[in-house]
Amino acid sequence: MRTLLTIPVYNEEGQLGHVLERSLPYAEDILVVDDGSTDGTLDILKDFPSVKLHQHAQNRGYGAALRSAFAYGCEHGYDVVVTMDSDGQHEPDLIPRLVKASKDADIVSGSRYLATFDEDTPAPKDRRRINLLITDQLNACLGLQLTDTFCGFKAYTRSALEKLHLTEDGYSMPLELWVQAACHKLTIVEVAVPRVYLDPSRSFGETLDDSDARMEYYQRTLDRAIAVARRRVGCGLELRPRLQEANR
Repeated sequence: MRTLLTIPVYNEEGQLGHVLERSLPYAEDILVVDDGSTDGTLDILKDFPSVKLHQHAQNRGYGAALRSAFAYGCEHGYDVVVTMDSDGQHEPDLIPRLVKASKDADIVSGSRYLATFDEDTPAPKDRRRINLLITDQLNACLGLQLTDTFCGFKAYTRSALEKLHLTEDGYSMPLELWVQAACHKLTIVEVAVPRVYLDPSRSFGETLDDSDARMEYYQRTLDRAIAVARRRVGCGLELRPRLQEANR
């Protein structure tokens, strides 16, 4: 299968070179989507002439960078598009495993909670709490069996991507993705990947470093995605009442 590895990047001059060096043995074609970096990220790419580059003139957000990656992969006829974060938390040697699993699935999603690895690091408590709550909610209202909503290490078939109509620019884009995947009855498989937090204090930007604000932002995106799905494809999803931390 013709595969494209895509890496969304925003101000990652400290990690990008290392990530690309480790990825090259496992990916014949690599696309970096630079989301308006203002540091030396683009200078790093000069040392990797085989790596393709798509640039956003301004910072638009994680979801917008992934949409550009998906569009590139579809337009250039790749069978599978793999997404991997640029901060060094994903293991490139697992790329072949995700690609192999995509032979029998529309979306293959890494999960940091399916198995235990020697290199695992503790998840920040607020991130783990929010991931649990949102994952429970998605599973309840969409009939999924996810264990990790937000892992950015994924493989998508082109046929799956061509069914999606994603609009969310920010970090909540995966919620819109899961809603549409469920509506289109896409086959989803999770693959265990290590849980590595090199910088647990990494900022989400603006107000989203506040966990309550971030949870509300995710909830709004989920509510909106389900409302849009009902109108567009009539899949009849029912959103269960919001889960509260006290109920866990």
